[in-house]
Amino acid sequence: MSAPPSPAAVTGDGPLRRRVVVRGVVQGVGFRPYVYGLATELALVGHVTNTPEGVVAEVEGSGAAVARFCERLAVQAPPLAVVESVHHQEVPLTGGEAFTILASRTGGPARTLVSPDTATCADCLAELADPADRRHRHPFVNCTHCGPRFTIVTGVPYDRVHTTMAGFPMCADCAREYGDPADRRFHAQPVACPACGPRLRLIAPGASGDPVAGARALLTRGAILAVKGLGGYHLACDATNETAVALLRRRKARGDKPFAVMARGTAEVEHLVRLGPEERRLLEGGVRPVVLLRRRPDPARETGDPRPADAVAPGSPDLGVMLPYTPVHHLLLGLPGDPDGPRLLVMTSGNVSGEPIVTDDTEALERLAHLADAWLTHDRPIQVPCDDSVVRVCDGEPLVIRRSRGYAPLPVALPLPVRPALAVGGDLKNAFCLGAGRRAWLSAHIGDLDDLRTQGVFEGAVGQLESITGVRPELLAADRHPGYRSTGWAARNAGARAVTRVQHHHAHVASAMAEHGLDGTRPVIGVAFDGTGHGDDGAVWGGEFLLADYDGFTRFGHLAYVPLPGGDAAVRRPYRMALSHLRAAGLDRSADLPCTAACPPGELGVLERQLERGLHCVPTSSMGRLFDAVSSLAGVCHLAGYEAQAAVELEAAALRAPAGDTTAYAFALRAPQEGGRGAVRADPAPVLAAVVRDLRAGHTSATVAARFHRGVTALVRRMCALARERHGLGTVALTGGVFANTLLSTACAAALREDGFTVLRHRLVPPGDGGLALGQLMVAARTTHTD
Repeated sequence: MSAPPSPAAVTGDGPLRRRVVVRGVVQGVGFRPYVYGLATELALVGHVTNTPEGVVAEVEGSGAAVARFCERLAVQAPPLAVVESVHHQEVPLTGGEAFTILASRTGGPARTLVSPDTATCADCLAELADPADRRHRHPFVNCTHCGPRFTIVTGVPYDRVHTTMAGFPMCADCAREYGDPADRRFHAQPVACPACGPRLRLIAPGASGDPVAGARALLTRGAILAVKGLGGYHLACDATNETAVALLRRRKARGDKPFAVMARGTAEVEHLVRLGPEERRLLEGGVRPVVLLRRRPDPARETGDPRPADAVAPGSPDLGVMLPYTPVHHLLLGLPGDPDGPRLLVMTSGNVSGEPIVTDDTEALERLAHLADAWLTHDRPIQVPCDDSVVRVCDGEPLVIRRSRGYAPLPVALPLPVRPALAVGGDLKNAFCLGAGRRAWLSAHIGDLDDLRTQGVFEGAVGQLESITGVRPELLAADRHPGYRSTGWAARNAGARAVTRVQHHHAHVASAMAEHGLDGTRPVIGVAFDGTGHGDDGAVWGGEFLLADYDGFTRFGHLAYVPLPGGDAAVRRPYRMALSHLRAAGLDRSADLPCTAACPPGELGVLERQLERGLHCVPTSSMGRLFDAVSSLAGVCHLAGYEAQAAVELEAAALRAPAGDTTAYAFALRAPQEGGRGAVRADPAPVLAAVVRDLRAGHTSATVAARFHRGVTALVRRMCALARERHGLGTVALTGGVFANTLLSTACAAALREDGFTVLRHRLVPPGDGGLALGQLMVAARTTHTD
C-alpha cells in the first residue's frame, strides 16, 4: 500500500518532495516518458529512472501538484503498462529547475516485470503502409506501444544494452526519436529504421531484390517457407493450396494434427467460423494468439472467399486462426495496393513434430533443410524461444490452452505468500513456474521433454526466467511420477534444497484454486479428468473426484480401473482401449463392432492374451482413455496421430448430432470398498453396453458421441452432489486436459450451477499439463513467508 499523503499534500500548503516506486510491467512500455509528461504538466521538478525493482521517480513541487501526480500515476498509465503497486514516501526537499529522465540503475535483485511481446500497433502499421514515411515497408517497425520485448531481453533493467538490439547502433534520426520524451519512440528499446536496423534476407535459389516480394511469389507457387518470427521460426505455406499443405504435413511428420492459419483480417475467415465479440477481441488485440474457432457446419460459398485446404485441420471441429502480429507478417499477407498474394497462410512451429521450435539462424538452415524450400530470415537474434499461444472461448470467456507468446512472462497473482520456489511441471506440454511472495511466473510453453533438445531449452529457460525475475528458489516441486524427466531434473539440480513431489491431479486442482484466488482454508471438490497421471497406488489415474486444498487431498471417487494394454501403444491405438473396456465390461468383441474391425487380425489374438494374463497392463482410471475407447467403438477414430485426436474427433461428432435427443448414457456407481473408507467407483460398463446397443440399432456415431458427452456430464453432476451430501462442500473445480473440450465443460458447468455449486474453471492458465506447475508451486511452497 502507498504511504498516506502528508498534510501539505492534502492541503496544497508548502512545497513537498516524494519518492515514488512503481512496480509491475512498467519498463519498455513508455512509462518513463509518461511520468516525464505528467510531472512537466504539473510543473514538478525531479527525476525518473528504471531500476531492477521498477520505475522510481522523485517529484517536488506544491503539495497539491504532488498529490495530483500520485493520484493520476496509475490511472492514466500507458496502454501496455500493468501497474501492480505504487508506493510513495516523503523525502527531504532538494530543489531543482526541471524534471529529467536519468539513466537506468543496475544492481540489486530484479523485481520489475518484463512486458510480453506485443502485436504491431495501428500507428506503426500506418507508417508501414505510408510511402512518404521513412519506415515505409520497414519489416521491424515498432514503438513503445508494440513490438518485441520478452523474446529479446538478455537482462534487467530493460534497456537496449540488455536486449538483442544492442548490436544495432541507432542512426541519428532514430537516436533523436529515442531521446525525445515527446516522441512515441522515446526509449523504445527495439527502435530502428531501414538505415540502422536489422535486415531481412531471403535465402532461396536465385533470390534477389525485395525479399518480401520474393517470399510472396514463392508462397503463391506452392513453396514451403521458413519464416523467422519473434520467438522462433514458423513454417509457412499457402493454406488454400491442397498440395502445399499436404506436403508440409508429410515433411513435418504431423499426422492429422490441425495446422493454424494466419489471415489478413477477420473478413478472410468469418464465412468459415463463428465469431463472437470475445473471439474478435482476442484475434484483434495486442496478444494475437491462435484462437480456436468453431467451424460453421455449412459455410457460405461466396466467389472469392479464401478456403483452407482440407488437409489444414482434418477431423477437427475448430479452425485455429491468428492475425498478423509482426510487420513481416503484414508484408507477407499484403499491404493495401500490393499485388495479389496468399490471403491465408499455414503458420506452424518451425520444427519437426516433438522437437523444440528453432530460434538460431545456423540451426534453422540445418534442421529445417528437409522441411523448407526457402528461408525468410533476419539478423536480430532471438534470446528466448516462444511459441504462439493458443486460446479458445468457452461460455464467452477466454480459455488458455497454451500460454506462451503475448502472455509470458506476466505473473499470476497468488492468494497466499510462498517461499521462493521452482515448480518444474510435467513432461507433456511442459511449462515450469517460479514463485515468490504473492507472484508466480509461468514460463512460455516448453514442449514435450521426451526430446533431448527440449530438455536443453527447459534448462536454459529456467536460468533466463530466474535472471529477469530475481527469484532464487529455496525449494523445488515436481510430479510424483518416478519416470518424468522433469522430476529427474529437479532431483539432480536440487543440491541442498528440498524437492517436494506433488500428486499430478492434486496439482491440477490446486492450479484452478490458485488462479481463482482461493486461500485453501476450505476444500473444494476437484474433478480432474485427463489422459495420464501417476496415482498414489501405482495405477494410471485420470478420472478423479478429489476433496482437496493446498495441504492435501482425499480421493472421493474415480472411474473404475481397466487395463491399459501396452501403455503408450494403447494411447496411439484407441481401438486397444475400446477392446480393453469391452472385456472389462463383460461384452463380446464381435466383428461387427468398428473397434474390432480396426484391430489387425494378428494383433487381436495377441491383445486378447495380453489382457487375459495382465502382461504390460497397468490399471487406469483415465477419463481421457475412456474418450478414446468410445471414439473407436463408435467408429470415429482408431489411430491417434497426435495427443487427444480421438477425443477431439469425438467432440466434433457430438456437435453433428441431431437436435432434440436428450438421452444420456449412465455410469454405475459402486460403493466404497474397505468398509466404506475407500473411493466411490464410477463403472463405465453400462455406458459401453449402451453404446454397443445403439450401434447395432443403427444409430450414428454422432448420436453415440452426444449421448456419451451427456453421460459424462450426468456422472459429474451425481458425484459432486454425493460429495456435497457427505462432506458439505459447495465449490467444484473442473480441471485437467479433458476440460479443454468446451462441449463437456459448458455442459458440466451449467449442470453444476443449476444444482447450486460454485464452479471454478481455468482462464489464466491451461487446464492441461501446461498449468500443472502453478498447482505444484502452491502445494509445495505455501508457507508463512510474508511479502
